[in-house]
Amino acid sequence: MSPTLPPIPPITPESIAAVDAAITSRRSIRAFLPTPVPREQIEQILAVAARAPSGTNVQPWRVHVLTGEARARLSGRIRAAYDDPEERAQHSEEYAYYPTEWRSPYIDRRRKVGWDLYGLLGIGKADKQRMHAQHGRNYEFFDAPVGLIFTIDRIMRQGSWLDYGMFLQNVMVAARARGLDTCPQAAFTQFHRVIAAELGLLPDEMVVCGMALGHADPDAAENQLVTERAPVAAFARFHG
Repeated sequence: MSPTLPPIPPITPESIAAVDAAITSRRSIRAFLPTPVPREQIEQILAVAARAPSGTNVQPWRVHVLTGEARARLSGRIRAAYDDPEERAQHSEEYAYYPTEWRSPYIDRRRKVGWDLYGLLGIGKADKQRMHAQHGRNYEFFDAPVGLIFTIDRIMRQGSWLDYGMFLQNVMVAARARGLDTCPQAAFTQFHRVIAAELGLLPDEMVVCGMALGHADPDAAENQLVTERAPVAAFARFHG
């Protein structure tokens, strides 16, 4: 028997505004407060996110939730590998997140967000040591109290990865609706072998990405970054 869902509430200007606010206020936060997030709230977010559509309802997502010592232990193991040049060279991503050949406008946007972030942090273009340290903060989930690692069954194909993106967006929007912030992190894919060993992943589990979850530090300079978006006219064509 299928579960009974609550009746759909009427659409009102207030409900539209609330949804729009949750979407448009989402930002990639790179500094978090240590304020704990209750497990019940995390479960609520994931339950809401699981309403994401997926082809023939296969629901390809798997989520590993890390807090406390478990989060610190994984971060420590990855940081140790990341900070050792010889060790880091032995790790690589299982899938290509970015193109092998960059072109405009994508490379321009990539460069701008990087230099905008480093500018807020006072990191110069020649300061490789501070760049390395800032990137390494990914593996500490930017000090967020909750770290999420998302995996997918290796048999799944491109369509399920599209479905997964909708699930990830739902996680971030549901978090915003509860006053929480996130940062989706592809950086974790480089160290998938460390993650698999630490979390005891099954052989069929492939790391999709990580995500930091918690309360943004309002005083952190990096959290002042607001990335630009192209106007609708730049990416949409209306036919008919």
